[in-house]
Amino acid sequence: MTTDSNNRLATVEFHRDELGFSAGHFTIFSATEREDLHGHNYYVDARFQVRLTDNGMAFDYRIYKNKIRELCAKLHLKFLLPSQSKFLKIEDQGAMWFAHFNNEPIPFLKRDALILPLCNITIEELSNWFLQHLTQDKNDLKKYQIHGITIRVFNGPGQSGGATWNAN
Repeated sequence: MTTDSNNRLATVEFHRDELGFSAGHFTIFSATEREDLHGHNYYVDARFQVRLTDNGMAFDYRIYKNKIRELCAKLHLKFLLPSQSKFLKIEDQGAMWFAHFNNEPIPFLKRDALILPLCNITIEELSNWFLQHLTQDKNDLKKYQIHGITIRVFNGPGQSGGATWNAN
């Protein structure tokens, strides 16, 4: 039996404890309602739709595991703030960030907080943030024949938000 490896598609998936981070946040629900400050142990699940090579594998997916690990390290032990929220204004005050929500200034040491270009800090937005970073290098996506990527970010068992990119 012969198979044409150029037409064989596969899914490569990984979800490992090492692909995670602990971070603080609050979800903004409206101009006047938000969660209290709190944190989660987040985990990232990645699924790649790929074309198999003639040796029966997709590519060395350690490359993308390392990329995800590096992105997790950027978020680890930080308080995450969204820079694109229409309800939150962030003010630079030297060594501090002040997040202004509903006439309340919330202070953060800059070394403890990370401002992300998101409209909210939710698992849905974080999954899109990871996906944006993983799909920046179009040459790598083509080189490794990656046709789709799905990222899910979990903030607890059984609860995740996801985002998908397709090469179409």
